[in-house]
Amino acid sequence: MKIALGADHGGFPLKETIKNHLDRETSHQVVDFGTYSEESCDYPDYARLVAEGVAGDGFDRAIMVDTTGIASAIVGNKVAGVRATSPTNEFTTRSSREHNNSNMLVLGAEQMGENRAVKLVDLWLETPFAGGRHQRRVDKINQLDLE
Repeated sequence: MKIALGADHGGFPLKETIKNHLDRETSHQVVDFGTYSEESCDYPDYARLVAEGVAGDGFDRAIMVDTTGIASAIVGNKVAGVRATSPTNEFTTRSSREHNNSNMLVLGAEQMGENRAVKLVDLWLETPFAGGRHQRRVDKINQLDLE
């Protein structure tokens, strides 16, 4: 799987943890879109880059880390074709994939520690979309991009 990864300054340390985990423990190809330090930056710039990556630039999934997990999800959902979700536990993480076919995971660095974040990333990457009745609903979400 090819994954677009990004963060703002508040999410930078956790992004580095996630990147190191994915590089060491998985066979996924990870492309880091920045930021590359804790120097103050604007989260919309990086959230847009990773969202556009999954929307049409050849990435299978996108992961973004900011301070709250909310702001970058808002940005991601402004990009046509992106279904950004900001789960905080195993149930919402699994459901975001099974029911919503989420293609952009947004984590809040102040919402969880490293171990929880890595666990949610792995769960999100491993959980397949259930299809079936959920496909009809995802189609309706995607239709909104065309209106």
